[in-house]
Amino acid sequence: MISDDLDLRQLTADLKSALGHGEAVGYLRGKSLMRDWLVETKGFSALEAEELVDTLEARGFLRFLGDPAERSVADAPWEITPHA
Repeated sequence: MISDDLDLRQLTADLKSALGHGEAVGYLRGKSLMRDWLVETKGFSALEAEELVDTLEARGFLRFLGDPAERSVADAPWEITPHA
């Protein structure tokens, strides 16, 4: 469960700083990279990290710039925006 005290903007800024521009590429590979970073760096469990990535995506902090259903754009990067 994600704590209400968690600063999603700061967490997104940390994620962006750690991964840099264009580092998270591909829908599933990018989500896995971000989830693994949250586990290894911030100490979340794998389940918490998965839920957190989904929450950040739903709230607009993370946005996949391609279409995971279309092979031609499935390797697009993620946009990580701390000011969503």
